[in-house]
Amino acid sequence: MKPLATALTVLSLTGLGTTALADSHVDPAIAGAMKARQAHMQLYAHNIGVLGGMARERIPYDAEEASAAASNIAALSKLDQSTYWPEGSDNSVEGSKALPAIWENLDDVMSKSEDLVMAAGAMEDAAGQGLGALKGAMGGLGGACGACHEDYRESDD
Repeated sequence: MKPLATALTVLSLTGLGTTALADSHVDPAIAGAMKARQAHMQLYAHNIGVLGGMARERIPYDAEEASAAASNIAALSKLDQSTYWPEGSDNSVEGSKALPAIWENLDDVMSKSEDLVMAAGAMEDAAGQGLGALKGAMGGLGGACGACHEDYRESDD
């Protein structure tokens, strides 16, 4: 039942975030790509939230749940996301926080993407090995996510 509840939560969250996008006058291909990448990022956020909650000891450590969340992140990091990022889907479009710098620095973006794959793999190896191992892998995973967000995502401030 827990996986079903998680899936329903993620679907409802992604639906809330994309309603305004669907109602806008954005090219349907761009809107679809943005919805896909936002859903992908929501899945990252959900699973990182599980791991982060355990690392901060806000929720009890559970090796099985930690391993599942880490495996989800690792799988997500390996998916081909190339169709999520069409030119014209930057923050000039309502609902997007992607900075135009993404398209100007694709080599750097790809390098950061590979860093995320590596950090996600390290987390996958560590997550089920105890709270200390999970905590030890959080910095690398958070750093890999943050590296892209710092340079290529509009700040929430």
